[in-house]
Amino acid sequence: MLYLCEMEALRTFLPLLTTLFVLFSGYSQALNEITNAPFLKSISFKAIEGKHQFPLVQKGESFVLEFDDLLAEENDYYYRIEYFNHDWTPSNLFKNEYLKGFDDQRISNYRSSYGTLQRYTHYELTLPNENTQFKHSGNYMVSIYDSSDELMFRRKFLIHENLASIEGGVFRSRELAQYSSHQTVQFSLNPVGFNLRNPNSDLNIVLLQNEQWDAIKTISKPQYVIGQELHYRYDLPLQFEGGNEFFYFDTKDSRVVNPSISHVEQEDVYQTYLFTDAERKNYPYTYNPDINGDFAINTVQGQDSAIEADYTQVYFSLAKQYTLKEEEIYIYGKFSNYELKDQYKLTYNPSYEVYEGTLLLKQGFYNYKYIWKSEEGLDKNNVSGSHAATENQYIILIYTRLIGSQHDALIATRTLSSFEIEN
Repeated sequence: MLYLCEMEALRTFLPLLTTLFVLFSGYSQALNEITNAPFLKSISFKAIEGKHQFPLVQKGESFVLEFDDLLAEENDYYYRIEYFNHDWTPSNLFKNEYLKGFDDQRISNYRSSYGTLQRYTHYELTLPNENTQFKHSGNYMVSIYDSSDELMFRRKFLIHENLASIEGGVFRSRELAQYSSHQTVQFSLNPVGFNLRNPNSDLNIVLLQNEQWDAIKTISKPQYVIGQELHYRYDLPLQFEGGNEFFYFDTKDSRVVNPSISHVEQEDVYQTYLFTDAERKNYPYTYNPDINGDFAINTVQGQDSAIEADYTQVYFSLAKQYTLKEEEIYIYGKFSNYELKDQYKLTYNPSYEVYEGTLLLKQGFYNYKYIWKSEEGLDKNNVSGSHAATENQYIILIYTRLIGSQHDALIATRTLSSFEIEN
């Protein structure tokens, strides 16, 4: 009898276990930005007044998510919002504790392309809006679903407050071996809008290089404290490879060539052939202004780039000798969300001794680089080389759990540039 009761209890409990497993599996998948739909292109996510495609806004400010659907069928897409801790682990907050209003709403702002060879539907989502507002600062994720509830893509966004001031700079590494190739971020923090109980454990600090989530450093304990100021003057813990300036091309006018475009052909869509790039690993550093991997949609063949910019098939080529190692070369930039997918992988052409690849991209100005992957792992600067003089952008994010709260508030941010790097 006892055995039968235990079996009955197990049968009752199993569905609950299954539900919990699915729930937490879904959360674990939410930690990274992903793109599942290859027909959704030109995903852009930034503050309305921002220049960079990195949605970091002050509490109450607006930002916009844009993307194109190359199926051009005016499909229905819906958005959902999730909230996370400073390290992108799931928050314990319920949805009504971090959202005012509701999500799971259809994106109603969409328009069809006009006068383009490649037809598409352009979608725009502005947040916050009349249906969805945010109660807290911190880490959020927006996920886009189709009408069949299939996940199309998800992107992170950050809302911050101004409860502390940050001063800092970018320096050369003090390690002799990395003096010419690495950069170190050093800064001080002064809490002005809250009480800091334990400076060694109450703060969680994240540093990003060029807005890339796969290039971050984290730290919590300051090196020393002077009065109210917390100083983070470490070298190795906050050290980054300098890398090299990004390559670039500009396709705002598909009818002409420029210093980065060899020639253009018109077929079903425009075909844009870039000049062959050289491997720069053993070359000396040369300053070349870039936008740190970003891209900007633009066209001179219409008034509204959102719906009048056309798509062009862009041909990339990298002059590099083939090695016997199991190596892979990828095209890398904000346009691909820095993802390493097969569509961004180059193939080797032994006839010309170059790696080749093509991508369908909307007209505009693009930064890109080539990165190297092997069994040893990913090396972003194996092809391009690394220099301390390279201009990079660093974002400092300061998180804390304020007294009486159950979430990690983003209390301060600061953006630094290595343009005038210090010794």
